[in-house]
Amino acid sequence: MSIYKEIEEMHAEMCSWRQHLHQFPETAFDEFNTAKFISEKLTSFGLDVHQGLGGTGVVASLSCGKGSKKIALRADMDALFIQEKNQLSYKSKNDGIMHACGHDGHSAMLLGAAKYLATHADFDGTVYFIFQPAEEGRAGARQMIDDGLFDLFPADCVFGLHNFPDVPQGHFAIKSGAMMASFDCFEIVLSGQATHAAMPQKGNDVIVAAGHIINALQTVVSRNVAPADSAVLSITQVHAGNTWNAIPDTAVIRGTYRCFTETNQQLIKDRLMQITESLAQGFAITAEIDINPENAGYPVTRNSDAETALAISVAQEVVGVDKVNMQPVPSMGSEDFSFMLEEKPGCYVWLGNGSSDGGCLLHNPHYDFNDQILIVGSSYWVKLVERVLYS
Repeated sequence: MSIYKEIEEMHAEMCSWRQHLHQFPETAFDEFNTAKFISEKLTSFGLDVHQGLGGTGVVASLSCGKGSKKIALRADMDALFIQEKNQLSYKSKNDGIMHACGHDGHSAMLLGAAKYLATHADFDGTVYFIFQPAEEGRAGARQMIDDGLFDLFPADCVFGLHNFPDVPQGHFAIKSGAMMASFDCFEIVLSGQATHAAMPQKGNDVIVAAGHIINALQTVVSRNVAPADSAVLSITQVHAGNTWNAIPDTAVIRGTYRCFTETNQQLIKDRLMQITESLAQGFAITAEIDINPENAGYPVTRNSDAETALAISVAQEVVGVDKVNMQPVPSMGSEDFSFMLEEKPGCYVWLGNGSSDGGCLLHNPHYDFNDQILIVGSSYWVKLVERVLYS
């Protein structure tokens, strides 16, 4: 293993940063105190700090020598609307909000790398440390890009990292190509004629129609996507009615679909709309279909070949060849780091957080980031910079 002794010596400090962020979580685009904390740390390391991209985003720059190479490292900062059920000394103090995905750990690891590199700035080029808001379904990466992220900080390549359950603690999982699925969500609003429950013939039953649509949508993947491909369509919400004896005039169906190719992404969208509109017509009701309301939706997270080979080599140097899985099964989860990978070549890796049985299951009220992997993640970042900018 090639872990930096000075990073090991920073472990307690990184733990304190991580646990502070865990104690004071903030959700998408509201990470004001989080951004302030991170900015103050980066400034204290002597870095140039820019605030405000994507609303609450923070980008720090560190340059040395006359080299023109530029590398960007990204961590996400936002928490989730989940009520924490852990009994920890650093349990969330913000009611109904917690770091249930480990973004507190991601930020602490990148802060550790920034501190180390600030005191070992003998490389030749520039490092950009990106602390991004609103990864959880609000496309903060896209907002930072739209605000000029890569115009102001013109990186040659960009790298991301996420802790991952059921990957052994301190191990890496990395592959070229699709690493995580696209994400699209949809809302279907069915409108009909309300009526008394005892007189259904007087109206148009949107609840019965919704049931048929929900069942039919289960055929979109099973009967349209090639069996060798991976895709999923899930209904996640159904809302209709508010009393026992009336058939309502509206019903709302919401859900998500995910896949690994743009072709299947379009196919699923087209079939979803065709099935819904046809069945709505058959029930003499109307259907309004909104794909990705509020501009949601993420593309496939796709790693570029050269940067993936570099990431694999670095990870193997940090933890050993036997602790890097180069053929992980891509996840149906999604990541807005995908927007950055559409702009720049790069690689997104998973760092093992340990068994999900031990409280590492993401988006769970009992989740807590595994502080033991802070050293590994921070060492990976530093070694990656060395490979790109010291060569």
